[in-house]
Amino acid sequence: MATTPLRSVNCKVLKQCVRWNHSCPPTTKLYLNGKMVESKTSEWIDLHNPATNEVVTRAPKSTKTEMEDAVMACKETFKTWSKTSPISRQQIMFRYQNIIKANMKQLAENITMEQGKTLIDAEGDVLRGLQVVEQAAFSRSLQMGETLQGVAKDLDIHSYRVPLGVTAAITPFNFPAMIPLWTIPYAITLGNTHLLKPSERDPGACMMLVEMLTEAGCPPGVVNVIHGAHKAVDFICDHPDIRSISFVGSDNAGKHIYKRGSEAGKRVQCNMGAKNHGVLMPDANKANSLNQLVGAAFGAAGQRCMALSTAVFVGETKNWICDLKQRAQQLTVSAGHCPGTDVGPVISPQAKQRICELIQSAVDEGATLLLDGRDIVVKGYEKGNFVGPTILTDVKPHMKCYKEEIFGPVLVVLFADTLDEAIEIVNSNPYGNGTAIFTNNGATARKFTQEIDVGQVGINVPIPVPLPMFSFTGSRGSFLGDCHFYGKQGVQFYTQTKTVTQLWRESDVTHSKASVAMPVMQ
Repeated sequence: MATTPLRSVNCKVLKQCVRWNHSCPPTTKLYLNGKMVESKTSEWIDLHNPATNEVVTRAPKSTKTEMEDAVMACKETFKTWSKTSPISRQQIMFRYQNIIKANMKQLAENITMEQGKTLIDAEGDVLRGLQVVEQAAFSRSLQMGETLQGVAKDLDIHSYRVPLGVTAAITPFNFPAMIPLWTIPYAITLGNTHLLKPSERDPGACMMLVEMLTEAGCPPGVVNVIHGAHKAVDFICDHPDIRSISFVGSDNAGKHIYKRGSEAGKRVQCNMGAKNHGVLMPDANKANSLNQLVGAAFGAAGQRCMALSTAVFVGETKNWICDLKQRAQQLTVSAGHCPGTDVGPVISPQAKQRICELIQSAVDEGATLLLDGRDIVVKGYEKGNFVGPTILTDVKPHMKCYKEEIFGPVLVVLFADTLDEAIEIVNSNPYGNGTAIFTNNGATARKFTQEIDVGQVGINVPIPVPLPMFSFTGSRGSFLGDCHFYGKQGVQFYTQTKTVTQLWRESDVTHSKASVAMPVMQ
């Protein structure tokens, strides 16, 4: 299939973030009925480049009328979109896939500017979302129902999946392309319409993605975008026409959305906080394991819900700590667009302050500060939100730095004498998003896999995010809801089952030969 050129996204969204001035930064638009619309709000949120803290755009806090208009557009469009054939919807996804591929560089540049991550990591952000688009294009087979003929005399039953209606997503700052692409493709390919509220910190990538969707031939009103903070979230939770909510973000927000949305009768799926452990066994490949650990702990400045933020060194692997420090020190901290950067800035000054406070709390509680990245200064970007790779050892489970998700380039290290002790540490933690074990022993890996109580397990794989033919399966304190994101569970979340029981009596079959006898009334 030929790559579809993209025109409108480049000129409308990306360039508005590049061509700005200090006195009048550009504004982020709403997306209503297939058009970029200037908000009429009087409340705006300044968005800063994390590497410089210069304002790059302003996002509106959508008015009540604007949010109502977005839901109404979804509701009215659902009447026709839900009747569009699955093949037609699939063809839009094929075109969408090609347009995203053709504009991956532009998307990555926008993400780096608004979110701060390195360009190569930003491209990975887009690529992992693109894989969900590709999988959603083939979700038709997962939507098929079941049939049983002759369940009783002349009685047949069949069931099939139908769309819910208006669906909604509230997405986070750390993956401004990937997470919207977890929800948009499945929601609309399955016949729903979709309302998005991207993070108010970096909505640019989402706006580019919805324009690309229009380029792919998606009708106006199928996807609509509003902006804002708490009021916009509560609006989505409360509105009676919204049938489901998908959320990725912090614990407090997730618990609030799950409770409020569920009480309003909606389906809700919430991916929340994490404290992912990497367990290092003495038989593991030392060099490879340490490299994997450093990459998973400090990549994306630690702002991943699947980051390996905690390491459990088992037995004699405690002697590897100096090598761990050496590898972390080799990472380059700078602005995300600079060549060779390994660790970019964190999202905001407030995030940096919280990270630094948690590091200090660990020191105050008796942890060893093996590597301190708090005072790093990046030449040319002195106003940026930079925290260098930081390693805390001798951490205990009662410490604040262990109990809370730091969400920064900080690795906390615990020691264990045995595998059983390491498993106990992981299972005692309230979170259950992901974990990894580094070992060359198959029996060790098997025991770990069977006994660990975490949704996603990696064996010599530091960030075991499932490919989209499976589902993202965080558990325990990391997830609220019944159905997870994408894969088979994504199909279940965005559809409901309709069952038809039909009786057609054999005695009522139309006779094949006309009767010429005199009709007799009986």
